[in-house]
Amino acid sequence: MQLPDDYIIAPDPTAPRLTRTVSGIDHTGARTDISVVEERPLTIYLNAQEVVTAMTIGDYPEFLAVGFLRNQGMLADGEEITGIDYDEELEVVVVRTASQTTYEEKVKKKTRTSGCAVGTVFGDMMEGLVGLTLPAVPVKTSWLYTLAHQINTTPSLYLEAGAIHGTVLCQGDKPLVYMEDVGRHNAVDKIAGWMMLNGVPAEDKILYTTGRLTSEMVIKTALMGIPVLASRSGFTAWGVEIARQVGLTCIGRMRGKRFVCLSGAERLDWDVDPDSIPEESKRSGRKAAE
Repeated sequence: MQLPDDYIIAPDPTAPRLTRTVSGIDHTGARTDISVVEERPLTIYLNAQEVVTAMTIGDYPEFLAVGFLRNQGMLADGEEITGIDYDEELEVVVVRTASQTTYEEKVKKKTRTSGCAVGTVFGDMMEGLVGLTLPAVPVKTSWLYTLAHQINTTPSLYLEAGAIHGTVLCQGDKPLVYMEDVGRHNAVDKIAGWMMLNGVPAEDKILYTTGRLTSEMVIKTALMGIPVLASRSGFTAWGVEIARQVGLTCIGRMRGKRFVCLSGAERLDWDVDPDSIPEESKRSGRKAAE
């Protein structure tokens, strides 16, 4: 598939393993065939220890595994990864490290979160945020409008089949890596894994998500070192509280010319008149949040 302009990785809604055609009946009683997203388990191992089984669409399993382990504090920045073995038939991915890892206590202690699919954060959700302050990066409002338009019109599984979340790593007004999955946290973990394996810096990036700005999303973004988080969707109070604590610019309800910033508003650079931005057509862009 030819990538849209600017993307390093973009969704491939034509990939045969990611959707299947299912027959049903529509509201008139007529037969209809639609594409639905596949959902399959992926068991993640860290060395010899089974850590979790996640429900995922099955693309980029190596990125998902590394990003999940990194965001759960089981892989430290700079950790030497000696190998990543993926068995498609067994639906297992094993991440191997040069040094012995200590994660048993994290496996024992779990917190159930609002995230769909896996929705489990190991250990203390706030671990790693103590003393963390993200860089105060200026954000041009023109970037937000450009990113929203390009992302919302990019061919994707969401537009093809729905029932899925998207997360996009951006730099300025350029979307770079666009990941999708049945759980928004899986999409974030794929980006975290891609960044870790490719040594990509975080301090000048923006993370865009189609999902809600919950505490889990804010924590993962902050621990990745990304200073700006934006979404078409809304906020939770705890998510906003944590964003303010760590200095994360948090922008939600991005639709057409409208958005709301509940953390880091002092970093916004109002370089474009909102009245020059067209209203979003009800029939254009992405489907309504599910």
